[in-house]
Amino acid sequence: MKKIAFTAIACAAALSLSACGKSEDATEAAATDNVEMPAEELPAVDTSAAAAPVEAPAADATPLSAEDAARNAADSAAAAAADVKKAAADAAADAEKKM
Repeated sequence: MKKIAFTAIACAAALSLSACGKSEDATEAAATDNVEMPAEELPAVDTSAAAAPVEAPAADATPLSAEDAARNAADSAAAAAADVKKAAADAAADAEKKM
């Protein structure tokens, strides 16, 4: 269980650091988009006909047992751990290429 927690924390740290990547050109100012449109320019579409019907969830769906839920969680954690190991190996290989 500690390995899964450590892997999850390492994955979160790696993703948060990758989100802070450098910017090549930060001198461009952000431009705001004006999404307002006069009513005369709006397309003539009946909005009630354009909406797709939404199906209600099945009433007879049975919830997962605790055992199935635990198995699904373990499978998800194992897949995440494998992804983190692969990403770490790729990062190490890239770091060695740069040296």
